[in-house]
Amino acid sequence: MAIDLKLVHDALPVAKKPPVDPSSLAHRALLGGPFWHKIPAYREVDEATFLDHAWQAKSSITRVAKLVEAIQDLVPPGFVEDLESGMKQAPMSVRVSPYIVSLIDWERPYDDPLRIQFFPLASRLRPDHPKLGLDSLAEQADAPVAGLTHRYVDKALFLPLDTCPVYCRFCTRSYAIGLDTDEVEKVHLRPNDERWRRAYQYIASRPELEDIVISGGDAYQLRAAHIEEIGDALLAIPNVRRMRFATKGPAVMPMKILTDDAWLDALTRVVEKGRKLHKDVVLHTHFNSPNEITGITEAAMGRLFERGILVRNQSVLIRGVNDSVDTMTLLIKRLGHVNVHAYYVYVHDMVRGVEDLRTSVDTAIHIEKHVRGATAGYNTPTFVVDAPGGGGKRDVHSYEHYNRDSGVSVYSAPSVKPGRPFVYFDPLHQLSTHMRRRWSDPNEQKRMIDQALAKAR
Repeated sequence: MAIDLKLVHDALPVAKKPPVDPSSLAHRALLGGPFWHKIPAYREVDEATFLDHAWQAKSSITRVAKLVEAIQDLVPPGFVEDLESGMKQAPMSVRVSPYIVSLIDWERPYDDPLRIQFFPLASRLRPDHPKLGLDSLAEQADAPVAGLTHRYVDKALFLPLDTCPVYCRFCTRSYAIGLDTDEVEKVHLRPNDERWRRAYQYIASRPELEDIVISGGDAYQLRAAHIEEIGDALLAIPNVRRMRFATKGPAVMPMKILTDDAWLDALTRVVEKGRKLHKDVVLHTHFNSPNEITGITEAAMGRLFERGILVRNQSVLIRGVNDSVDTMTLLIKRLGHVNVHAYYVYVHDMVRGVEDLRTSVDTAIHIEKHVRGATAGYNTPTFVVDAPGGGGKRDVHSYEHYNRDSGVSVYSAPSVKPGRPFVYFDPLHQLSTHMRRRWSDPNEQKRMIDQALAKAR
């Protein structure tokens, strides 16, 4: 029976809200078409080649010369020299996929949110905070065996390898991930059967361990056989109830999900085996900018969704990337649009060489307040501080004391390390001139920290 649309329209109730602003639906407008053709080196690359994960990996940018060869004369004068100098001072080596290179606005690279994450510029670097350390989260201190961190009561972090499809400037594991740099000699965690066996033995020996995160490095870099081997080994341990394969891959190389059938089939088999055992196996990923989500992303996430693979996202709050209400709102709504659940937003860890990327606890509180209610609760992330020194993730609002003038916040972790205070520090460049002077004096540093700890008791 035909429907009379005029009658339907006449029967509509009177709207209580004004017509929606079309700009509020921007999360649905995903970049499509051969956008990579704007990059001189990729102008002749057809879609099949660009979507080939092996081509993406082989063609990744690892040196300034290779980037210049790709983008040629797109960048403004002085940019290449700025980048060369920045890379010499970086704690992380550089590796960036052609997909990400194609999404950067190279005519305005200084402000581009993807360039900011992956390519360091000397002109934008700031001195490290005086209280910063290389392994700020003390992951090695909480490691009973190499590559396995047991901090939370029922959860452990397993690092089977130390490589990633790309290297993020802000990586909290710059102590181990990627190649050695001029600034950092790495702790290497290469794939090793004996090291993995010791990790499984430890997990099996601790009946309280129910939740295992498989990270690294990056699960994208594990061969299909390794995905299944690790999954089967952990599923066979009776106390393990939940597993998460962690990967930046969908944000930086989504085509692997579309064209690496062996890897995806292996992950699918582990997920399905877990489901039959009534054990939860999911994928955790890491989108930071709405610009990272394209039509290719949507197709890849759709393939995961069809196979019943749940995907959650963990972002880092990064200055110039997503530290505004509008950008963060667009990010989480776009994630929801492609069936990825926004899970966490981390206040930037205290990592060497990236002080220009950090934002304050106050910024996180402000953004979370305005983001909440913009979409469904299960698609709204919790903003957290991963407490320096091994306190674990603490809700950004849950500090015992926070002095916005000095930038010192104090958190406690009763269920992780009871009785210990954990101190986080806002970046100095967001403090007043007077406070920056105080931070330049070691005696004043101690005084400010002692005052914060006393008020937190």
